[in-house]
Amino acid sequence: MTTPFQKASEWIDAENAQDPNIEIDQNKEYPKELLYSNRMYERLMQFEPNASEEIQIASKAQHICRWKVARESYPMDRVGYLKWREELKKFHAKTTAEILEKAGYDQTFIDRVSFLIEKKLLKKDHETQLLEDVICLVFLEYYLEPFVHKHDEEKLKNIIKKTWDKMSDKGHQEALKINYSEENLNLIKASLGL
Repeated sequence: MTTPFQKASEWIDAENAQDPNIEIDQNKEYPKELLYSNRMYERLMQFEPNASEEIQIASKAQHICRWKVARESYPMDRVGYLKWREELKKFHAKTTAEILEKAGYDQTFIDRVSFLIEKKLLKKDHETQLLEDVICLVFLEYYLEPFVHKHDEEKLKNIIKKTWDKMSDKGHQEALKINYSEENLNLIKASLGL
């Protein structure tokens, strides 16, 4: 008997597996958003092994089908970027809600997952904060390195400070356990005055 959670997880993975963008991890090619989804879920379960089913789904679906809402379809300025991010959250929540309904979840469960994906009440809602911590940890572990090659030091310090400000104390402690390159660890310490 397949559970609603197993169905939803498989369908989220199937959607993300259609990403035409490819990323390489340990010499193996993956659809970009499928790899991100797997990293989010693994990090969540490592960080909070008793995480609720709602947040497990939200972590997997955080970027579901992200390539379908192109950044280029919004003005290439700060306002355009923020509008794109806002629309993405709604798109991810709606896409996930449709999968959850098909998997047999009730409306209360679906609404809670949408609430988490849209990152409502950050700093006030424990699970929204948990999801944000996981997003930041995944960014620092896997996606900081590519940023280092694209931006100057001041911009990087600003990105790291903003990331740090979104996290809880527990998230900070976990972030300092990540195995960074010496260069990135020094950059993080310099950014945070550690």
